Amino acid sequence: MIKIKSLINLLKSNNCNFFTGVPDSILKELSFSLKNKSKKEHLIATNEGSAISLGIGYYLASKKLPCVYMQNSGLSNALNPLISIAHKKVYSIPLILIIGWRGSPNIKDEPQHNVKGKITKELLKLLNINFTILRHNRDLKKFNKLIKSAKKNKSIVACLIERGTLEKNKKKSVSRDYYKLDKEFFLKSLIENIPKKSRIISSTGYNSRELLYLRKNYSLSKGKDFYMVGGMGHTSSVALGYSLSTKKKVICIDGDGSFLMHLGSIKTAGNFSKDNFKYVLLNNNTHNSVGSQNTYADNINFEKFTKALGFKKFYSIKNKKNLKNKIKKFISEKSASFLEVKIANSKIKNLPRPKNLIKIKNEFMKND
Repeated sequence: MIKIKSLINLLKSNNCNFFTGVPDSILKELSFSLKNKSKKEHLIATNEGSAISLGIGYYLASKKLPCVYMQNSGLSNALNPLISIAHKKVYSIPLILIIGWRGSPNIKDEPQHNVKGKITKELLKLLNINFTILRHNRDLKKFNKLIKSAKKNKSIVACLIERGTLEKNKKKSVSRDYYKLDKEFFLKSLIENIPKKSRIISSTGYNSRELLYLRKNYSLSKGKDFYMVGGMGHTSSVALGYSLSTKKKVICIDGDGSFLMHLGSIKTAGNFSKDNFKYVLLNNNTHNSVGSQNTYADNINFEKFTKALGFKKFYSIKNKKNLKNKIKKFISEKSASFLEVKIANSKIKNLPRPKNLIKIKNEFMKND
């Protein structure tokens, strides 16, 4: 194991004092150690490409190396600015990447993680990014050499960190509830009040896992689910694409982190969705499944915002008062509608994970 303090001190010794990225469960000890830094020192980005771009901007102003953290699945989001701006053969901008290596061949993981994990090293090689794998304290010396070469050669370097590598902080990070409505209660009420032939498309993280749990625990049979086990930020697009070719009610269940990651997709939905498209934003103002870091979605006026993007009707739920009636009205609305639900963080322990993904897909695609 590696103490997070040792990693932070290594970065500081190389005059690296600016951090940005997208939270990851493998790197949550890093997030915990950065939470008290000022906004000038640490910014949580909406997606990995934005994080790379923030780092580029910081370097252009300060001439100092920024540190950008992400999970390896987010490396795809980062490719554009990495290749077309920061690359050695373009602007040659030095960056330090700390990458949570989900799906490492050495560690059992989920199917969507295994696919990306298997090719992560090859992707870095294709990008001409020198990297090292951090497993032990002695590996920090190798990473230190890479960082010094990044400064000297104006290049991008990276380290890969597997699950369980970073030593857990003795001070437990407390998950703060910004809102009070119980998430399990709302989702159960939603499923109970949708038309029988509805289709639910839910975002990656706890949202999909909670739906799976509720289906099994309460024997809820209304509708069918498609769980977005990956593709964070693309839930609304998948749901929109499906809704345009069916008359069934299509309920998109998204989280605030996913909503913000590819925000332009909501504009597309507002422009082109039909009356059967129903968007549900579960807003707990946190990246709940990877450490409960803040998403800063609490200060957005979603009613004004979504109406400006093209949604005809806006609904809001923040407590149990008239909850079922509001859900029914939202679902039966004769126009594309947006529902913001201000919920507490998930309280369900040991959530299941979708397993037989091909079977799930086939069941979802069957005609009722």
